[in-house]
Amino acid sequence: MNKFSFYKGKWWIPIFLWVYLILTPLFSYGSICVVNSKFESHKVIPSTALGMTQSIVITGTVSDSQGVLPGVTVSVAGKSTVTITDYQGKYSITATATDTLVFSFVGYTTLNIPIAGRTVISVNLQEDATQLQEVRINAGYYSVKESERTGSIAKITSKDIETQPVTNVLAAMQGRMAGVNITQQTGTGGGGFNIQIRGQNSVRRGGNSPLYIIDNVPYSSEEIGNGMSMSVMSMNTNPLNNINPTDIESLEVLKDADATAIYGSRGANGVVLITTKKGKKGKTRFSASVAQGAGSVPHFMKMMNTEQYLAMRAEAFANDSITEYPESAYDINGTWDQSRSTNWQKELMGGTSKITNINGSISGGSEQTQFMVSGTYGKETTVLPGDFGYNRVNVRTSINHASADQRFKIAFTGGYGIQDNNQPSTDLTTEAWRLAPNAPALYDAEGNLNWENNTFENPLRYLKGLSKSNTYDLVANTTLSYNLLDNLEIKSSFGYTDLNHHESSTYPSTMYNPSFGIGSETSRIFYTDTKRNSWIIEPQLNWKPTLGAVKTELLLGSAFQRQNNRSLSVQSSGFSNNSMIYNPAAATNTSILGFDESVYKYQSFFGRANFNLKERYIINLTGRRDGSSRFGAGKRFAWFGAVGAAWLFSREKLLQDNNVLSFGKLRASYGTTGNDQIGNYQFLNTYTPSNANYDGVIGLQPSRLYNASFGWETNKKLEVALETGFLKERIFLTAAWYRNRSSDQLVGIPLPGTTGFTEIQSNLNALVENRGVELTLHTVNVKTTGFNWSTTINFSASKNKLLSFPNLESSTYSNSYVIGQPLNIVKVYHYTGIDPATGIYTFEDVNGDGILTEPADKQTVKDLNPAYFGGIQNTLRFQRWQFDFLFNFVKQQNYNVPRTMGVAGTMNNQSIAIVDRWQSPGDIASSQIYTSGANGTAENALYNYAASDAGITDASFIKLKNVSISYEFPERWLKNVNCKATVEAQNVFTITGYKGADPEFAGYGFLPPLRIITAGLQFNF
Repeated sequence: MNKFSFYKGKWWIPIFLWVYLILTPLFSYGSICVVNSKFESHKVIPSTALGMTQSIVITGTVSDSQGVLPGVTVSVAGKSTVTITDYQGKYSITATATDTLVFSFVGYTTLNIPIAGRTVISVNLQEDATQLQEVRINAGYYSVKESERTGSIAKITSKDIETQPVTNVLAAMQGRMAGVNITQQTGTGGGGFNIQIRGQNSVRRGGNSPLYIIDNVPYSSEEIGNGMSMSVMSMNTNPLNNINPTDIESLEVLKDADATAIYGSRGANGVVLITTKKGKKGKTRFSASVAQGAGSVPHFMKMMNTEQYLAMRAEAFANDSITEYPESAYDINGTWDQSRSTNWQKELMGGTSKITNINGSISGGSEQTQFMVSGTYGKETTVLPGDFGYNRVNVRTSINHASADQRFKIAFTGGYGIQDNNQPSTDLTTEAWRLAPNAPALYDAEGNLNWENNTFENPLRYLKGLSKSNTYDLVANTTLSYNLLDNLEIKSSFGYTDLNHHESSTYPSTMYNPSFGIGSETSRIFYTDTKRNSWIIEPQLNWKPTLGAVKTELLLGSAFQRQNNRSLSVQSSGFSNNSMIYNPAAATNTSILGFDESVYKYQSFFGRANFNLKERYIINLTGRRDGSSRFGAGKRFAWFGAVGAAWLFSREKLLQDNNVLSFGKLRASYGTTGNDQIGNYQFLNTYTPSNANYDGVIGLQPSRLYNASFGWETNKKLEVALETGFLKERIFLTAAWYRNRSSDQLVGIPLPGTTGFTEIQSNLNALVENRGVELTLHTVNVKTTGFNWSTTINFSASKNKLLSFPNLESSTYSNSYVIGQPLNIVKVYHYTGIDPATGIYTFEDVNGDGILTEPADKQTVKDLNPAYFGGIQNTLRFQRWQFDFLFNFVKQQNYNVPRTMGVAGTMNNQSIAIVDRWQSPGDIASSQIYTSGANGTAENALYNYAASDAGITDASFIKLKNVSISYEFPERWLKNVNCKATVEAQNVFTITGYKGADPEFAGYGFLPPLRIITAGLQFNF
């Protein structure tokens, strides 16, 4: 933990200078010329001095709301003179003093600027919603105009990502896409995220991840760790942290059948396409950015102070008729100072995390060859006490080359990432909640851990154990293409990934009180080694003929992929010295917790046919035949496909000149996708080593039965959507309704015990449905020369339901699922209040047998799926200033942590919600009677309370997720250098009625997402 603050030391000095530098130009300009909100000094030469037809050289810079804009076409109106801006957004063109310059770029409003004798003209282009419909978006194996797509594809770009101080690609997507629900699982550096695209399709918890494609290379998102070997995290290690958000140019999410069916077996849960930044033609450009900031826990749970806590303890003993405090009740029997008061949340998790991010890149190229090399370094410390941190290094390169006639093209992209994560093996959040507020100081007078005469279990003991991980990740791709004819292209993609991951959690003997005499023979370590590599080859043929009024695009391709997996999890204990804890040869006892060595093979053939009649009527057909080594011989191959259609009714003659409706499209799709997220060799007879030793040899025991009929899980998707733009698309609304039905669930079907097996892997004829509505509204609220303001709102409401499950009541899933209810439910007791006579929680006895038992009395169903969620994003641009902010909101229920932290009255602190308690017969209160632990009935009632509907509460929230403020310095300040200053913040504040630490995630005892604030500078030259 670093006791770091912007209010300490001399941090106010650079902030004061930064503000001074920004405000100074507002008062320093004399005679200036404004061209479309871009402030620049312009040298004006009278036309009489030059002559009306004398040529002059005009130079300048073109930018947009995010900075300089390369690739803009600059031409002289009515003449053939044309140039484009380089990577610094600069241009140079020859014209006469009376000519007019035309600035045009796809997705932006074209500007016509009279030269009027000037030699320097810099402009700021504004995004044009109408033109944005002509931007091509990535759909995987092909690209399509935004206006002509028939599928559901959501997109964010580097402009959205760069405003966020995040290290995980999923964090950059949060709250920005309809139908995409993302939750952060911990505030610890390197922690994971959960993502669901249009709900939960599979009964299996691990079968709902989307497919990730990085520059045409499938990237496995399967967990690469073990919960015991990275115990500080709330979930197993996820490899997505290896993807550097600052390297991303665009990110598309494919959702419906039309968009995902071309990925066949792996598109059931959606597809996430990640395209990294590439070099562009122009002069060599250098870019660099540096940002520093701080992270902290944004909200602490309100806990009892010392006075309230000691009153609770005294009342608990009185309720239990205990008049003499036990010797072990150090908090109240006088052993500990009863006037002492410590806020343990601030003490143990109230530090400040230091954050540093440094990025640099070199790019440029000619008409034929372009390149880019970039590097990133990031470091994030922790809010917990101690010297811990998360370090990242990423290097990426891309090279594109084309022959002189542009027929042959070759492109290479490669990225290598290194992560070094060093955290304590135990998250101190639970300790911070439970410690008595009058507990002793953490350190004694000599600076050693304080054990207070063996009465205090110092929470800092946990910091002696470490959770470490090291990850090395390579993703590379080469694409070759050749145009046999102008409309016929043959190409092939070659991808390779290699991942090596090691993680460990240690529990040395130094975690215990030295007076106990515990030595290193009790020290333990859990570690996991994971190796994963894959290759893929995808040859393709693209043909784009025009058949009369019908534009046609045909695609044929195939894919051949192999992935090798190896994972080893080990527990070792009994070391001669704690310094040898990482040496397995020094352990007295070593046991293998898990070992896996497997191969996954995948083969497919796919095709697409797109027919576009008069740019108004579009039909898109996709099909794929997939083969997976994860299924039996008779079910290894399967067909998947979809049909999508769109009608651009705004292009009909009746509506072409409409002043209100500027764009209108009705689209629909239906098709099937598949799912093989089940693991390898699940259909085979398999054997595992047993614990039995026979004649000095470890035996084998059968672990799985053969099932030749084990096959694909299938998802049938239906969608209808309407896209409309009004007033030249200053208002653009997309409304979509979808229904997905997933069948042939890949699960273990229970078997009688007489078979020797508990289950057999098979396709269960269970049917899961997700249906919902998605709305996206984009508005240009103000668009003037000096000020622009736009808003984007997305809203998603969905309903998940288990439609059928044969013999559910007799299966092992009977306590987990209910037909007609969502998959993400819990069956709980029904809470009926507090008995006014005894002060004990009471619950409904459903079967009337006089006792409370499970599962018989757990018949109340609570849905933990969000009812709806969304985001509201605003971008405001005033001259050189830009202000972005994003609110995301969720309507949901979550576990009522403040009321279920432990038995009230025992030696554990409680939330202030427990202050309102029953004290005497007839009382009406929200919490039951206090007990020191002697009242077993009250203790059991608390556990039943946590397992009842009262243990789940409304956890809806509105969160200011992201704020970004930037200022672009005038170029004349730093000659030939474009410089921008930024301040960015994440998880700024939350509006909620939830009384816990954070309503966003359901993890108990883990750090909530941190509030992060960074300030930085970006340079381009």
